[in-house]
Amino acid sequence: MVNIHARSAPPSAWVKRHLPLVKPGGMVLDLAAGEGRHTAHLLELGFHVTATDRETEALAASFGAEPRCRIVAMDLETGAPWRLGGGFDAIVVSLYLHRPLFSDLIAALAPGGVLIYETFMRGNERFGRPTNPDFLLRPNELFDSFGAVLSVIAFEQGEVETPKPAMMQRIAAVKGETARVPLR
Repeated sequence: MVNIHARSAPPSAWVKRHLPLVKPGGMVLDLAAGEGRHTAHLLELGFHVTATDRETEALAASFGAEPRCRIVAMDLETGAPWRLGGGFDAIVVSLYLHRPLFSDLIAALAPGGVLIYETFMRGNERFGRPTNPDFLLRPNELFDSFGAVLSVIAFEQGEVETPKPAMMQRIAAVKGETARVPLR
């Protein structure tokens, strides 16, 4: 049974908006899952989830007994080869940026797989952390990084008010033919 109290915040509206693009019951990677706010939502929707983060104690406490959840403790920024496998029907990345993983994310998607990504962009300095440009996307960076290889379904960037004021960039994109992914 999924511990619905596992998440410290509700799932992102951007992530929720694009989950209908994902094959029902499919395999989803929640990258840099934190305490599992998206993992919990994905499991509630019937997906099989691989949740990964450097610290996995909260994930294990909430989802360790869930047979549809695989928890992987790993530091994504060591430069080690990708070891999360592939064939994911979706990859969710929220509020995390490590540019060297971009090509691994593309390779890990199954044909028809959906990338749902959102994180902070330049200009966020005026709202608070993160402020380091290494952790802030450049204008159009997600579109430029993924749009040449994946079919972009939606892209947004700019100032948002919810859940708190920030400068954000978001993309939802599909690997392969978009006609294979039904919009619901």
